[in-house]
Amino acid sequence: MKSRIAPVALTLLFALPLATVAAGAEPVVLTAGDARLTIARDNTAIALQLHGAATAAAHQQGGLLLGDPESPEVARVVGESFSAQGHMVLEVRTASGKSARVTVTLSPNQADFVVRPTEPQAVLLRLAAASPGYGLGDHAITARQSFDTDITGYRNDRFLSGQGSTRMVSNFAIYPKQNFALLIWEPGVKIVRSTDSECTQGARRVESEVRFTIFAGAPREIYRQFLQSRNQYGYPVLKPKYEYFGVGWEAFGALAWDTNQKTVKENVDHYLAEGYPLAWMVVGSGFWPHAEERLHETTSFGMYDKELYPDPAGFIAYFHSRGLKYFQGLRTTFITDGPFSAEGVAKRYFVEEDGHAKVFTFGWPKSPIYFLDWTKPQAVAWFADLVRKWTGFGVDGFKEDVYGFGKYTLGDDKLDPLDAVMMREGLYVMGRNAYLGSVADLHRINDFNYDQNQDRGPVNSLALAYSGLPLVYPDIVGGTFGEKHFDLKVTPRMRTYMMRNAQWASLHSSMSMGQGPWTFGDPQVEKVMLDAAVLHDRLQPYLYTQAVRFTLDGYPWPMAPLPLAFPDDPQVYGRENATVRGYEWMIGDALLAAPLYGNDYETAAARDIYLPRGEWMDYDSGKRYQGPQILRAFALPPGKTPLFVGGTGIVAEKRGAGVVARIYPVHSPLSSKVESFFLAADGVTRTTIRVNVSDWQHVTLSTAGGRAVTGSWQRNAFEFMTVPGEIYELR
Repeated sequence: MKSRIAPVALTLLFALPLATVAAGAEPVVLTAGDARLTIARDNTAIALQLHGAATAAAHQQGGLLLGDPESPEVARVVGESFSAQGHMVLEVRTASGKSARVTVTLSPNQADFVVRPTEPQAVLLRLAAASPGYGLGDHAITARQSFDTDITGYRNDRFLSGQGSTRMVSNFAIYPKQNFALLIWEPGVKIVRSTDSECTQGARRVESEVRFTIFAGAPREIYRQFLQSRNQYGYPVLKPKYEYFGVGWEAFGALAWDTNQKTVKENVDHYLAEGYPLAWMVVGSGFWPHAEERLHETTSFGMYDKELYPDPAGFIAYFHSRGLKYFQGLRTTFITDGPFSAEGVAKRYFVEEDGHAKVFTFGWPKSPIYFLDWTKPQAVAWFADLVRKWTGFGVDGFKEDVYGFGKYTLGDDKLDPLDAVMMREGLYVMGRNAYLGSVADLHRINDFNYDQNQDRGPVNSLALAYSGLPLVYPDIVGGTFGEKHFDLKVTPRMRTYMMRNAQWASLHSSMSMGQGPWTFGDPQVEKVMLDAAVLHDRLQPYLYTQAVRFTLDGYPWPMAPLPLAFPDDPQVYGRENATVRGYEWMIGDALLAAPLYGNDYETAAARDIYLPRGEWMDYDSGKRYQGPQILRAFALPPGKTPLFVGGTGIVAEKRGAGVVARIYPVHSPLSSKVESFFLAADGVTRTTIRVNVSDWQHVTLSTAGGRAVTGSWQRNAFEFMTVPGEIYELR
């Protein structure tokens, strides 16, 4: 296992003498602020308390386990050394003699354990069972009996990307009722269990060292600490770019492999003529030279098919002139006899086995391939230089698309260094593979098509948000119809699906169009799909603000499931599953998304919607509701906007070339004084809104400097045009 532990000043700690510990002695105790960490000497049972209350409870049979991954042994403390406050070094040993040195660091909301075994072996950290738990990225919907965001009952002793449809991978697991989260920082093969008997994570083979972290506190505190640790320990969270949060278009959903300059231009132009506010587009495949199979890849850098794409620079410039960002598909797999493979082999830029470049066969391409060695900085730099052959034509960014690698043991972080380099160079990246960090503008769920169980999509999206990957893009509206078209007769089921799918997608960080709505022969379908796209476009400034907020404090503002937003409310639990289908989430501090979605999309016309504490307003009608309450059988016909406004009631919307602030007359559950902000497209310039209104019939608006500003009531909210960077006060 390659260590990714960040450099820490631990040399002095390891030099300190270790005292011998007698069996049955008092437990080892560390304190930091209101946090208290206890480690039993006889079996290393680990417990963490916060504010005097139990958070992560000790597993009575032992906490640290070493040895064989199939039958690890409990370790006991045999020596210890304290350094500064909040730090200790322990020596642990099993009954059979397996040993390790453990450096423990405690801060008010985080306990870190860096374990260095004396020889390669499995290392596990075990806590008592806790439930409900959430997270695990794509694994939350893989190899499970039912669709449910609650991971209780999950056990996987070979946790790695590539299993099932797993590409966005995280083993971060949060338990909001108990106020803790657990994580092993390990891109290799992991052991992950969240059952009715244990919460355990581990690595099957540690050759040098491995880090475990227990985060403690309310969700906001946990995600803040998680963000700081991600950035510190080599899994960075990078700021996304504005345009990707608008409405997009993907060629594969509309045209499958039939892409060329003519078909792409005609299809995109049709969307624009229909009024779709497209901001970006992707041609993911089919642009490479077709004459030779060795070029049938997205790593034919700078080479287009001369018949299908005779003028690529002019082709891309055309879309730029229409205000769209242009992206292409990209992979780090190189066909073995492709144009750049010999150089990669000679310079040892590919993953090797026994000293030679290893030949792989993935799901795509079908040809034998080499895989770029992401652990070598010089290989990453070489790949980044090849990417510039595409950007030289005007390509703005990429949809990374490595898949079909499930039979190989490749690290979960195999795409992260490449995505990070492109992001830092200002390129747009649609992430499809990731481990722990966020080094892409969007987190795209794995292909989600019309012929799948439709409960998978919302569970998958929410699981990513719990895992600290909330910039969710839920695939093309309708899926990849170009590959498997619906029956050309167009059934009522299919028409309903398109409307429901579009409305669900519109409430995510990004959405895209594929199969043309005009092909379904139904005016209602066309209207509902267009309205969904227009809604998303209108909310783009608000959605983008939440994305940047996520990079600032770690909390999943773009998609905050209710158990995170209201962890002390017992009614928010047990709803995000294929039985209740209570797929709800907060978008920022003012919008509650409650789309009617799931595998019953064809017949369902209403949902039980839970409104947490506070006052809520129906987005369309303005009707008010007081939470907490369940709106039983709340009608959600196709076309009904599935949104409620509450919290701060402060929403930003696009209006022409500007941005309007919309202040809804709802009251914060904590105070009548509320404040929020939104960001300009640069992700930096902040417009602040302060609200202190006791009488909504008589409101005044001014800047913080005292300049009067004019506003008006529009669609159930007080609305006014904003100047970027200004501070406004509504009284």
